[in-house]
Amino acid sequence: MRRKPYELKVDVKAIYLREHSQPDADQYTFAYTVTMENTGTVPAKLLGRRWIITDANGKTVEVVGEGVVGEHPYLRPGEAFEYTSAATIATPVGSMHGSYQLIADDGMPFEAPIAAFSLAIPRRLH
Repeated sequence: MRRKPYELKVDVKAIYLREHSQPDADQYTFAYTVTMENTGTVPAKLLGRRWIITDANGKTVEVVGEGVVGEHPYLRPGEAFEYTSAATIATPVGSMHGSYQLIADDGMPFEAPIAAFSLAIPRRLH
């Protein structure tokens, strides 16, 4: 199978941060670790991100910004970058999804989707 020139594989794992949460104040904090890998054939630099964060009440927050954790990783084909960040929502269960905006070495801008993943305190989802 032929690889696409512009492709970023994104994997996300989220965990509940009990010590940073305040359930009595409707604040549930989750850390999420993202691993992104350039599975394309052209080197690319991450320019920005867009997250859609939704809680169980249907409240949605959009977060748009440059880079990730203050960095603009440059990934050659086969290279990966990992970072950890956090989000706080008002319910014990929610979800996140979004996209990364990148520019390839040949000047072609492209977007990499971030599939939806759950934010859930332990034993809340079956």
